[in-house]
Amino acid sequence: MVKRKNIKNYKTKEICDRFDISRATLFRWESEGLLTGVGRDWRGWRVYSESNLKEIEKIIRSKTA
Repeated sequence: MVKRKNIKNYKTKEICDRFDISRATLFRWESEGLLTGVGRDWRGWRVYSESNLKEIEKIIRSKTA
């Protein structure tokens, strides 16, 4: 039997609300290569993983330092 981890994916709005950033900023970071491995759901919408959250936290810390 294969056990599957409960992997939480976050929508763009959830990320923007959580970190108080705009969608444009989030998408710009992705296009600049600061965010890697952003997934897509069946509709083609972006979904963010826990590792993406850590990258975002690192980006925000570096901008405020």
